[in-house]
Amino acid sequence: MEQRGASPSQIGFVFSNPIPRQSIPQMGSFFRIAPKPGPRRSARLEPLDRQNFVIRLVSRIAARIVPILTLAALLAPAATPSLDDTLKAIEKRYNHADSLKLDFSELYTAAHRPSQNEAGVLYLRKPGRMRWEYSNPAGKLFLADGKNAWLYTPENHHAEKTPLKMSEDMRAPLAFLLGKLDFHRDFKSFETHKDAAGAEWILALAKNQNLPYTQVEFLASPEGQIQRIRVTNQDQSKLEYAFSNEKLNAPTTPNQFVFTPPAGTEVVEAQP
Repeated sequence: MEQRGASPSQIGFVFSNPIPRQSIPQMGSFFRIAPKPGPRRSARLEPLDRQNFVIRLVSRIAARIVPILTLAALLAPAATPSLDDTLKAIEKRYNHADSLKLDFSELYTAAHRPSQNEAGVLYLRKPGRMRWEYSNPAGKLFLADGKNAWLYTPENHHAEKTPLKMSEDMRAPLAFLLGKLDFHRDFKSFETHKDAAGAEWILALAKNQNLPYTQVEFLASPEGQIQRIRVTNQDQSKLEYAFSNEKLNAPTTPNQFVFTPPAGTEVVEAQP
């Protein structure tokens, strides 16, 4: 670039290397001219567009709702089994067992009498055989051989023999656990109630008034395992059993359900 004899008031510029015309940017490269708008499209969706819109909308809603419903299902408490469901679970559990062994604790209460606490091991075997071996008090034995019930008390060397069908001992109702258990056949009616701790009991009323008990209450797990039984006698005395360490089909021998009175034992037989 050169200055050639110009006065201060007349200064001009001469480019020694003029820029080619074709390299000068055109205005159109800096500004885009919007195309002339065409006719306005109707806001109404065509059938296919409407269908696609609905599908996308439903998919978005489902994507948000499904995780919420899944979480709610996981957090929701399990449905409480119905009374019939529980009765059927108990029947299924014990009707398929040939024998049973468990630990028990026993509480006897009656009006104007001190309560009695006892404990031991119970063996049951089909059909209708029971053996209650007491550790407290030691040596006490209640045995049912399928025909007769025996109650042996070692402190007085005394044994009572009673036909099982006419036995008034309140342990006899437990023999149904290893018979052909059918609640609706063996009891008159059923209802449920909750105790102070919130546990739900099944109350079964006796089939008739000729039985030694008026009702039997059961506390069972959802799988049908009986945990506690409460038997109410005609005189309103009660025997309550708590069971633990249950073993289905536990090994037993026939001799376990045969009573042989020890020497010197006085045997008293009930008359039919």
